Amino acid sequence: MKRLNLGCGKDIREDYINLDIVDYGGNMIHDINSFPYPFEENYFDEIYASHILEHLNNFHNTITELYRILKPNGILIVYAPFFLNTKYFGEPDHKIPFSIRTFDNYEYIGDRKLKFYEKWKLDHRTNYEGKAQFEILEKKFITSHFALLRWMDFFINLEPVIYERFFAGIFSPEEVYFKLRTIK
Repeated sequence: MKRLNLGCGKDIREDYINLDIVDYGGNMIHDINSFPYPFEENYFDEIYASHILEHLNNFHNTITELYRILKPNGILIVYAPFFLNTKYFGEPDHKIPFSIRTFDNYEYIGDRKLKFYEKWKLDHRTNYEGKAQFEILEKKFITSHFALLRWMDFFINLEPVIYERFFAGIFSPEEVYFKLRTIK
């Protein structure tokens, strides 16, 4: 199994190709804002991207490149700070805001029955007619890594889009998590 730890920083993982712009010892060096990445098409079974995508210059180009290097049915795991939380706006290097709906424009619909807001969104996609498509296996908010608040994850993830729309400005989750599968 070939796995990529994108923007690894000091989190050098065993059994992964660790990739970052800086040499942290044990990783490949490449500017992740520069395309193409030094990998063949359909190369990885899994890409792990924890707190890196929000730092990059162009979301669409990055997602298109990750799609290119993922195998059919490959898995993309993403952790990012939620845009209303201080973990996002308190860091001046963050460029791309993440929401529970960040990957909606790249979601493969298939025969799935759409919710009312998904029907509207389908006609208003901003993925530039790109070919990158993912099945969203899981998406959720992570309220906090503080144990006393973790119990709230269950409630805010019952209907995360509604929570984000009406309540996230009052009590904002720290992170969003996505597990996506490539559709090729």
